[in-house]
Amino acid sequence: MEQPREKFATQMDAAILAELRLQAKAEGRELDVLITEAVAHYLATKRDSTPRAHVMETYQATLEEYDEVYKKLAE
Repeated sequence: MEQPREKFATQMDAAILAELRLQAKAEGRELDVLITEAVAHYLATKRDSTPRAHVMETYQATLEEYDEVYKKLAE
């Protein structure tokens, strides 16, 4: 079953929009499908880049003891 869709309005740089329209046409796809995919990818990337709570807790618990090691690893 397809998810309900909702209309909304926004603005975009004209050059980016023109390129996006060309890409949609080249792929034989609708512009809204490409935009939906791009936004879904953006959200997944943001969601997946957030450190998990238990990882951060472990890091914080070891920060004082291994501070120098972490600094070297960051170089």
